Amino acid sequence: MSKRALLEVIALDARDAAAAQAGGADRLELVSDMARDGLSPSRETFGRVRAAVDIPLRVMLRLADGFGAGDVDTLTGVAGGLRAEGADEFVLGFLDAHGDPDLVTVERLVAEIEGCRWTFHRAIDRAADRTSLRKQLADLPGLDTYLTAGSASGVDDGLPVLLAEAARRDEPGYEPRLLVGGGLRLDHLPALRAAGLDAFHIGGAARPGGWAAPVAAAAVREWREAVDG
Repeated sequence: MSKRALLEVIALDARDAAAAQAGGADRLELVSDMARDGLSPSRETFGRVRAAVDIPLRVMLRLADGFGAGDVDTLTGVAGGLRAEGADEFVLGFLDAHGDPDLVTVERLVAEIEGCRWTFHRAIDRAADRTSLRKQLADLPGLDTYLTAGSASGVDDGLPVLLAEAARRDEPGYEPRLLVGGGLRLDHLPALRAAGLDAFHIGGAARPGGWAAPVAAAAVREWREAVDG
C-alpha cells in the first residue's frame, strides 16, 4: 500500500479536474461558485468531471454562504441527486447560531449519503469548541476527514492547533484524518510533515492566474513534489 501523502485540489469543472490529475493530485474537491466559498456543483458538472478523471472525487454539499444549512430539504435533495448521479464521497459541515455542530442537518445528510465517506470541512475552524465538536460527531458513519487550517484566519495562525491535534490522533474523536487547507503555503509543509500530517488541500495555490483562471498542472506538480519531500 502506498504511504505517500494525500494532495487534494479544488476543481470547478472537467478542465480543472484533468489538469489537477495530470499534476499529481490524489483527490479532487468538486465545488461551484468560489466567490461564495464553494457551493454544490450541478449533477451535470459532476458527470462531466467524473468522466474526465479516474481519481477520487469529493463533492461539496452546501447551497449558501457561511456555515448555516439554509433549506435542509433542498440540500438533502441535492445530496440525493448527486448520489444518484454516481457521487460516492462528499464534503459537508454546518454550525448552529452558537457555533455548535448542527447535528440535525448533518445527520440528515449522512443518512442521505449512507455508505459514503465524507469530510467535515472548515466549519470546524469557526466552531465554539473544536474538541466538543469532534466528540459530538465521533460516531457518525463515513466521517474520515477534517479539512482544517487550525484557525478561521488560516494556517499561519492555526499551525499550533494543527500540531497539537496531530499529536492526539490516537485519542477518541481524533481518529479522522487531518486534511490541512486554508491559506496553506509551501513553507508550512516541513513543520506539518514533521508532525506526521500527511494530507494537504489547495485551491488558489493551484491557480497562478487567480480564481478566474483554470487549475495549472505545473502548479499542482510543484505541490506534489513538495509534499512528497
